[in-house]
Amino acid sequence: MQTEANASSTDLGNKQIGRTKVLGVAGSMRENSHSTRTLRVLLQIAKEKYGDQTQLLDLRETRLPLYNPTLETNESVDKNSIQIASDAVKWADAFILASPDYHGSMSGTIKNFLDYFWEEFAGKTFSYVCSSHEKGLTVMDQMRTAVRQCYGWSMPYGVSINGEQDFNSKGEIINAILSRRLIMLARDMSVYGKLIRQQFQKDLEEKDSYTFAARYRG
Repeated sequence: MQTEANASSTDLGNKQIGRTKVLGVAGSMRENSHSTRTLRVLLQIAKEKYGDQTQLLDLRETRLPLYNPTLETNESVDKNSIQIASDAVKWADAFILASPDYHGSMSGTIKNFLDYFWEEFAGKTFSYVCSSHEKGLTVMDQMRTAVRQCYGWSMPYGVSINGEQDFNSKGEIINAILSRRLIMLARDMSVYGKLIRQQFQKDLEEKDSYTFAARYRG
């Protein structure tokens, strides 16, 4: 896993309190993927323009084994990549999921990632990037459905990219509308990700309040 900001989940000093911690999850197995490239741009904007802490979990590099609910009893599986992903998910306040459009659905890599977690998503904000020739609306809807079942919050819009139209041969974004939309998404993730996470944590602490957060109280 790569860290976009020079901060780790164990290095959260007082100077970093209040910053939104944004985890980008890249779900393409293709080298030089447009969705992963776009995700990197989003994380860079979030860090440089809005002061967020950011990390990139590239599932092409941190490869999770096929989800197995009895994995704890399967000693033959290398659990290192699972631990890396788990640490990153617990660290995050907000997520950006990036996937190619495969037959109108998310990549198997992203689905496998989502299968691993649920409690860790509660009270956290999600946004979506999809590389598609057909806007990727069903792909983003399916990711939202999975996240909703885990009590995560989703942004009401996502960003769809078309490699042939939005990038030049050097991999640079050439679509001004896309560039503005990425800035908007990074800004909204920074603002709403922090607000929702802080309120969820407040709800956890208020023992007498009756909210959906109550089921996650220790």
